[in-house]
Amino acid sequence: MKSRSEQGISRRQLLQAGLATAAAVAMGGTGEGTAQDQTARTTDLRVIDIHAHYFPEAYLDLVATDGKRFDAAYYTTDKGWFIKTPAGGNGPLPSKFIDLKARIADMDRQGVGLQAISLTAPMLYWGDAELSSKLAKAWNDAATAAHQAYPTRLIAFLTLPMLYPDRALSELERASKLPGMRGVYLGTNIAGRDLDDPLFEPVLARIEALDLAIFLHPVETIGGDRLRPFFLSNLIGNPVDTAVAACHLIFGGVLDRHPKLQICLPHAGGVLPILVGRLDQGWKVRDELKHLPHAPSNYLQRFTYDTITHSKPTMEFVIKQVGSERVMVGSDYCFTLGYDRPVQFLDQVDLTSAQRRMILAGNAERLLKL
Repeated sequence: MKSRSEQGISRRQLLQAGLATAAAVAMGGTGEGTAQDQTARTTDLRVIDIHAHYFPEAYLDLVATDGKRFDAAYYTTDKGWFIKTPAGGNGPLPSKFIDLKARIADMDRQGVGLQAISLTAPMLYWGDAELSSKLAKAWNDAATAAHQAYPTRLIAFLTLPMLYPDRALSELERASKLPGMRGVYLGTNIAGRDLDDPLFEPVLARIEALDLAIFLHPVETIGGDRLRPFFLSNLIGNPVDTAVAACHLIFGGVLDRHPKLQICLPHAGGVLPILVGRLDQGWKVRDELKHLPHAPSNYLQRFTYDTITHSKPTMEFVIKQVGSERVMVGSDYCFTLGYDRPVQFLDQVDLTSAQRRMILAGNAERLLKL
């Protein structure tokens, strides 16, 4: 791995290479890509991808400069680009996380009409108040600029410096008014603090008052050293951390205190849907859970879910558990653990035409007020 000063390839070259690749795919493509294009052409729906990630260059440059005092870095190598922070890192990642033209070309190939873009791990909960606020503002400004560049193709979930509630509230007021902002993006935990922590109560209350949806995403997941081998921190840690976050929202009373709060769980709710029977049993027999006014299974309807399961039977199980009216297309663009062809995955799932239309577009249109 090369340092920033020793890098053998510039970010500009990396972006140009990614764009050339995307253009080649869009023009030619494989037989599988052609099938996806046919799917897109035969539907009159604007397919909405609720789970797609974006790293703006301005945000990454701020990590590389102001983040130095926290030992954070952003740099490129001939394998891709990397981000490193005290909360973890990511990489190597391809240029299309940054390059909007390559993203739009991929969306055309996938049959996706609109992406709701969001930040992703390692997020921005690792800096002090000043840097966290600057990072949030940099991402939000870049996201609204992306929407303005492609107003019919991109919308965004804003991000907030959640460890500093006064600053988070200020940025929420500012960023929620920016063009293209349709919700708020939060980690499943905030630097180890769960979402029922009283620190976050004023921000959650204001999000509810603004009638903005929240999209959660795993960050700094549970498991520690036991999940470091075999990519288990993602394969197991991510779906488990999503369920832990949902349980804190349920048992911690957040959903009861904020009855209008709408929260989307990634990766089809993680392990929450399959464990809900166990949660209900605990509620029946454990004294420490008696404060909850309803069975945990009742709260499944308070969440929405994306389609990232990589399993037809699992997807059908989740839809049966929560209802097709609460499920939306997600791709996890453009990670390898996501879908390269999210619409094509849904084609294999046993759905009525009405259910398919809701999942492809209708549910997201309603949630995001499109």
